[in-house]
Amino acid sequence: MTVPLGGIPLADHAAVYRALDQAGFTDAWSSEVAGADAFTPLALAAAWAPQLRLGTAVAPVFTRGPGLLAMSAAALAETAPDRFALGIGTSSPVIVRDWNAGEFNEPYRRTRDVLRFLRAALAGETVDGAYDTFAVRRFTLERPPAVPPPLLLAALRPGMLRLAAAEADGVILNWLAATDVPQALGTLGPRHAGFETVARIFVCPTADAAHARALGRRLITSYLTVPAYAEFHRWLGRAEVLAPMWTAWAAGDRRGAGASVPNEVVDALVLHGTVEECRAQVQRYVAAGVDTPVLALLPTPELAAGGAAVLLDVIARLGGGESR
Repeated sequence: MTVPLGGIPLADHAAVYRALDQAGFTDAWSSEVAGADAFTPLALAAAWAPQLRLGTAVAPVFTRGPGLLAMSAAALAETAPDRFALGIGTSSPVIVRDWNAGEFNEPYRRTRDVLRFLRAALAGETVDGAYDTFAVRRFTLERPPAVPPPLLLAALRPGMLRLAAAEADGVILNWLAATDVPQALGTLGPRHAGFETVARIFVCPTADAAHARALGRRLITSYLTVPAYAEFHRWLGRAEVLAPMWTAWAAGDRRGAGASVPNEVVDALVLHGTVEECRAQVQRYVAAGVDTPVLALLPTPELAAGGAAVLLDVIARLGGGESR
């Protein structure tokens, strides 16, 4: 499950983590956009739910310096030894440039360089030298983790997918349908034993299809108009079906962009229906080759009306159990 969950303060997430564990969820994965940072929710989970595996999906490679990113990862790896995975990725120009006053240059090479730096630094090595996109002078972690965390790479298109297979311990996929998974995995090429495939999957557990599709269209027009995601879906074969959305968006017609997204695209990328129907749809990703499906729970009318009690019940049912 993606954490933290909306509508519940971080200070009250002990009950959420407990419910995830009781429901049969194995992992808690954080994201980092404009809400909580990637590490704080996982630090709380490490203390409150020591059974859960933890992961970032993702910590951006541009918004922290390499040394700070290594320190944050090392601290969490020390807090949750052998049950933390560090997922990194490029993020987007909006997050890096517009929100964090950073430079978004050469994302492939920056990601590759940060991946290589982290591999050395988290192993306790002294890093002293120049990479293609930055230089580090005499950096050594004072508290290197006894168990370095596996490094996963967020990847969309062939170059980054092949980098993940060649140099990372796993790949993180996002914004793809279950039917798209074979194309992504086929592009990875040879992978070493233990390589992990993670996919973030948006889930809106409601029988109100109109609500789910309206929310899905807002998310799709927000994300799939970002150049990297637009190119990803062109590569996946959706150039024709999404062309009207991209045209309307470029013209400033936000309403028209959303209206042009067909139901079949929304339904493929944002799972909805009863809790049981959503669980069955998630299993299609597993059948296609995903090792770790990470649910991103979206708001529904039922959750808004029922509050925390309904939310905890939905968690239990999504995990295949019953509320306790």
